[in-house]
Amino acid sequence: MKKILVQGTHLALFVVAMLLLTVSAFSQLSLRNALDTDGDGKADLTVFRPSNNIWYTNMSNGGFNYTNFGIANDDFMTPGDYDGDGRGDISVWRDTNGAWYRLNSSDGTFHAFFFGTTGDEPVGRDYDGDGITDFAVVRRTNGLLIWYLQHSHDSGYDAIQWGLSTDYTAPGDYDGDGHFDVCVQRPGATTNGQAIFYALRSSDQGVIAQPWGLSNDLVVPGDYDGDGKTDFAVVREGATAASNIFWYILKSSDGGLLDASYGLTGSDLNVQADYDGDGKTDIAVWRDSDGTFYYNRSSDGGFVSYPWGSPNDYPVASYDTH
Repeated sequence: MKKILVQGTHLALFVVAMLLLTVSAFSQLSLRNALDTDGDGKADLTVFRPSNNIWYTNMSNGGFNYTNFGIANDDFMTPGDYDGDGRGDISVWRDTNGAWYRLNSSDGTFHAFFFGTTGDEPVGRDYDGDGITDFAVVRRTNGLLIWYLQHSHDSGYDAIQWGLSTDYTAPGDYDGDGHFDVCVQRPGATTNGQAIFYALRSSDQGVIAQPWGLSNDLVVPGDYDGDGKTDFAVVREGATAASNIFWYILKSSDGGLLDASYGLTGSDLNVQADYDGDGKTDIAVWRDSDGTFYYNRSSDGGFVSYPWGSPNDYPVASYDTH
């Protein structure tokens, strides 16, 4: 009897561990799905061309497509999996009327949903953990930052005061529960002052306060170590256009530092995503001067240089840089 109980305990622990692993990886998977238009488990290379309002996508399975969608200078790129089919939908948020416009990848249908108002910042992510991107905006008012989240699972919404109007948004799944957490990066008192991330854990409403980066750094969230949790990560540009860009990543798996010199100040935009499908965010940039994606595969350390786009295009993956 004792042996059977021990085996049952081991089995139960194994099942629980597998469920936790599946749930924690779910929100990180949704980040990849937002840019995975062909559903092969890899982020695709996509640029938006302001001169003709066309999205050009080079799919990792070998195909490509182009779609006229959105209005340059009026719309924010808001890719996500809004129909829950595991593939990224073309989507924008229009500042002039607070409308979310998208094309569902599941059936090609057009949808419009009004959520937000002029001056808001779109932060669509999967906050309720159902595998579908939720409509969400932040509003800076009276010195505070208010998050408005529309639940995809029941059409309800939350209004959460989190952060100050001078903070930068940094949503991510920092506790690994499968739900995105509201999070901000607060600049220090000076240009080179210590910045602090403040995240509200969706798992237990606890607060994470993590000093990381400097006031003038850019926030580049992602799961760089593949443990199912968003890592606190920033990039630091150099003083001149020819300077290198430095990436500083605090790994949630062991608290260690992952740092890299990757990209050029002034010409490169950060486009971190999981391009090789190994479950880890790859360090990546898109170079405006030559319209080329550059990234290192986290799976094997291989270097990839892929021309896609033209100068003055906008790489859609840069939507998750703040």
